[in-house]
Amino acid sequence: MFTPGIDKLTRQFELGPIRPPSEAYSLLIRATRNCPWNRCLFCPVYKGSKFELRPLTEIIEDIEAARAISEGITEAAWRMGYGDRVRDLAGTLYNQPQHGQCVRHVALWLWTGGKSAFLQDSNSLIMRTPDLVQVIGSLRKTFPGLDRVTTYGRSHTARRKSSTELEELRDAGLDRIHIGLETGYDPLLAYMEKGCTAKDHSEGGRKIREAGISLCEYVMPGLGGGRMSSEHARATARVLNEIDPEYIRLRSLHVSPVMSLWTSLQEGDFELQTEDEVVREIGVLIENLEVTSKLKSDHTLNLLMEVQGKMPDDKEKCLAIIERYLSMPDEDRLNFKVGRRAGYYTHLADLGDSDRYERIQQTIERLRGLDDNVEEALLRLKNSFI
Repeated sequence: MFTPGIDKLTRQFELGPIRPPSEAYSLLIRATRNCPWNRCLFCPVYKGSKFELRPLTEIIEDIEAARAISEGITEAAWRMGYGDRVRDLAGTLYNQPQHGQCVRHVALWLWTGGKSAFLQDSNSLIMRTPDLVQVIGSLRKTFPGLDRVTTYGRSHTARRKSSTELEELRDAGLDRIHIGLETGYDPLLAYMEKGCTAKDHSEGGRKIREAGISLCEYVMPGLGGGRMSSEHARATARVLNEIDPEYIRLRSLHVSPVMSLWTSLQEGDFELQTEDEVVREIGVLIENLEVTSKLKSDHTLNLLMEVQGKMPDDKEKCLAIIERYLSMPDEDRLNFKVGRRAGYYTHLADLGDSDRYERIQQTIERLRGLDDNVEEALLRLKNSFI
């Protein structure tokens, strides 16, 4: 068994709590701590934590620490007879928790190719542009093999950056900004205390695109609840049409007790939609899209993961999947929902597996026999995804 006994593999660097699913295999460098806004009712992350701009020297030291660990793993590979098969050793290290979070994180990054990096936390774009340029430059210089450097940002922050500043970030090597649009409907943005407007979303997004930086906008189906669903879908499509981001990613709403929105739900001020209603809402959103974006459904909270594709080419395909699901008998839709949340199904076609279908049906009948509400069981399963 490999034992890290050299200084390079004892180095530490700071890691934040989250990153986008598409950055699962990116090297994480924490440029800021927590969220400068931190009021969104639907977000459980960062609550009770103070936002901080990390000192530039600390960020650069963390980049150097990540480099040292990477070099340490490479040197260990040669010592242990792997030669230049660094990825083989890295894959082994990732599965050995005794080596610590930082070593395991860099090992995962190397094992998956070591080609991308993500700047944490929620809005690194808020940093002074010269400082952020220096961080990106240091990252690029330290890891010249990087194909992609990305970060989270807020529309409000992007709107306040000048076009020149955004171009400087692009020239430094910032490839993509991930933004939580959530909705383009102003009353809903205000209700959820998002801290921006549809105009902020539109203007901030367009400025990023015009600067030549790839943009990924996150949309939250179900956020409008029972009262604002239609307006949410249509207004969000309208803002997305104005921006035409490279990526649109669906992140369906789920409300749990760790969110501020939970209180509104319990008090009856917010009405949660059923999964079928959220699927219909996604259909309205897609029907109103006039973009050239790549639509992605890559989060486990989404029911229909296969509703994705390049717009406008795959628009009808996506709508056909939604229509197919909604036209299924009630019992088949329920079977799919339970099977999907339990990890048995990924695509609607999986319902054709009679063994899996029957196993899920037995689970449903067992829940009914226990006087357990199947929808409540589904909510418990979804709680485990947060």
